[in-house]
Amino acid sequence: MKDLIIAGSGPAGMSAAVYASNAMLDFVVIEKFPMSGGQMLNTYDINNYLGFNETDGFTLGQTFRKHAESKGAEFVNDEIVEINKIDGGYSVKCSKAEYEAKTVIFATGANPKKLGVKGELELAGRGVSYCATCDGNFFRQKPTAVVGGGDVALEDALYLANICSEVYLIHRRDEFRGAKYLQDKVKNNDKIKIFYNNELEEIIGDNKVEKLKLKNGEKLDVDGVFIAVGLEPNSKLLDGIVEMENGFIKADESGITSAEGIFAAGDIRTKRLRQISTAVSDGANAVHSVEEYLNKFS
Repeated sequence: MKDLIIAGSGPAGMSAAVYASNAMLDFVVIEKFPMSGGQMLNTYDINNYLGFNETDGFTLGQTFRKHAESKGAEFVNDEIVEINKIDGGYSVKCSKAEYEAKTVIFATGANPKKLGVKGELELAGRGVSYCATCDGNFFRQKPTAVVGGGDVALEDALYLANICSEVYLIHRRDEFRGAKYLQDKVKNNDKIKIFYNNELEEIIGDNKVEKLKLKNGEKLDVDGVFIAVGLEPNSKLLDGIVEMENGFIKADESGITSAEGIFAAGDIRTKRLRQISTAVSDGANAVHSVEEYLNKFS
């Protein structure tokens, strides 16, 4: 039985691997995709991660992976299909093999919900983004749009209004779902134009976003569109095992969950800001909590 299994090798999982190596824990990282990096791999430009003025998700992901491997971290390419409590820890069943460990860190992330409109996938990373704080800087003094009506969409619109020439906020209902104070700020911002009772029908562009076609037939000239209609955490395996909130594992900065021996790090946990830097921090904190937990039995 290992000390630890790390599920996922995005920024949180690879940070956890580095810290677990330094702590001399017996562990393995299980990643279902052939390449490490998580959602970071879909980011073409990164300019807000400390120490890197400009890089891309693939390069940063490979840098993280090499760092973890240089520490002796073991990576297994397999998909976790089931987790069960056993005496002294957990059994983690994968497609190809089964592992046992005293503790498990879930760092399997979350995926932005897609609209499913024409042009969305084709222009992802070329004007289509799911993170205003990640990519907004690339659209300084340019027209952009935000799709959504919750807190994140309103916050994104306000953030972009400080950077972009104008912001179109597209919402399918006649009123927002976000906090009242955010609604007031949006409505009172001259740079934000609101489109109620409307939907994005198509994203148009040749290799980059150029126009948006709305359901009412209107077309908007924009350089970027930020889709903020929610996230889908990859937490189904833990349904009924740990406490959750809207599908996210309830855990604070420590990564400690309601289930003894299970920890959460990165986008999968309840948190305010989902960024590469906060995921890396989560990985370190989670391993610290694992050490404290294991020390209780030594």
